Amino acid sequence: MRFPSDDELMAGPNALGDARIEVPPGAADPEAEARAQIGGDSGLGDAEDPDAGNADDGLSDLEDEADADLGAFEALASVASLRQDAAAAIGVPDYPEDFRAGFVSIVGRPNVGKSTLTNALVGQKVAITSGRPETTRHNIRGIVHGDGYQLVLVDTPGYHRPRTLLGKRLNDMVREALAEVDAVLFCLPADQRIGPGDQFIARELRGVKRPVIAVATKCDAVGRERVMKHLLAIERLGEWSAIVPVSSVEGKGIDHLRDVLAQTVPASPPLYPEGDVTDESRDTLIAEFIREAALEGVRDELPHSLAVQVEEIIERERREGDTRPPLVDVHVNVYVERDSQKAIIIGRRGARLKEIGTEARRHIEELLGKRVYLDLHVRTAKDWQSDPKMLGRLGF
Repeated sequence: MRFPSDDELMAGPNALGDARIEVPPGAADPEAEARAQIGGDSGLGDAEDPDAGNADDGLSDLEDEADADLGAFEALASVASLRQDAAAAIGVPDYPEDFRAGFVSIVGRPNVGKSTLTNALVGQKVAITSGRPETTRHNIRGIVHGDGYQLVLVDTPGYHRPRTLLGKRLNDMVREALAEVDAVLFCLPADQRIGPGDQFIARELRGVKRPVIAVATKCDAVGRERVMKHLLAIERLGEWSAIVPVSSVEGKGIDHLRDVLAQTVPASPPLYPEGDVTDESRDTLIAEFIREAALEGVRDELPHSLAVQVEEIIERERREGDTRPPLVDVHVNVYVERDSQKAIIIGRRGARLKEIGTEARRHIEELLGKRVYLDLHVRTAKDWQSDPKMLGRLGF
C-alpha cells in the first residue's frame, strides 16, 4: 500500500472533506461561557491540598466541504519480532495450539467513534474521547483478552493535508503504520453520510493486504431505517471482510465484533501478559486525562493548540498514624500557542483550570490508586506545532 506524500497532499484537492450531518439549530452553545472566561494567573493547584484537611439522532443537510484537519496513524512496533519471542518474553510457558493474537488498527476520519469503540472493545477506558477533532494524537493501544484469543487494538489519528510540522510528523507515522498489522477496522458513523474523506480512506485501504472490516459506529444515534441505508452505502463503498454495525455507548454489536476479530487475527502466542489493558506509560495516560478534561467546552481552534506534559510525580512522606492511601504531587504543564488561549484555559479567577483539575484528578487517582494533588501550570509556547525542539520535548 502507498499513501500519498505530504507534497502530493498539498498539491492536490482536499480529498479528506468531512461529510458530517449538522446538529439541528437551537441547542445551547456550550462554548459561550468558555469564550467569556479571561484573566487569572498562569498556574493553579488542583482544589485544596488533601493534607490541609480535604481527604443527533436528528439528521439535516450535509455541510459544505469542511476542513478535515486529520492526524495520522502512528507507527507500530514490528509484529514479527514481537510475536517471535512473545511467549518467552512475557513468561507464558504454554498456550493452546489454536490460540490467536494480533494487531488491529482502527482507522477513520476524526470524530467517528474510534476511541469510544476502543474503550468498548477493551471493556474499560484506555483512550480519551471528546467531541473535538484531533483528540487522538498517539497510537493508543488497548488489549482485549478473550477465550483463546488476544487483540491488540491501535486507536489512531487520521490522515490529513498537513499545515504544521506536527501534521507532517504525524503523516510520517501513517506511512509506516499499516504494513504489519493483522487486520483493520474502518469506522464510518451512522449519523453522518459517507463523504469524500471516507471515500479517500476507502481507496487507500484497497492497497492494504490485510482483512479490512467496516464498522458502522454510532448506530444508537439514528433510527433503524437510517442504519440500514448506511450499511448499504458502506457495502457500495468497497469490498470488506465483514460489515458490523455497533453502538459503543450501548454496547450493542461489540461482542459480535470481538468474535469477528478473533477469527480474523492469525494463530499466535499472546503478545501481552494476561490482565494488561494498555501499554501506555503512566505519564502519557495522566497527560491524556488532563487534555481530555481541557478539551470540553473550548473554542474550535484551541484543541489543535493544546498540549500537556507531566513534569514530575513526587510521593509525599506519610504522617505518623495516617492510614489513608499515599498522597502524590503531580506537576503538569499545559501548553497553548497564544496568550488569549491561555486566558481561556485558566478562566475567570482560575475557575476553568480548577474544573479541569477536578475532572482529571478523578481518573488519575483511579489510575495510580493513590490520592493526588494536581498542580497545573498553563504556559504559552508560541507556534509549538511548528517548533522542532518543542515537538521533540512533547514526544512528537
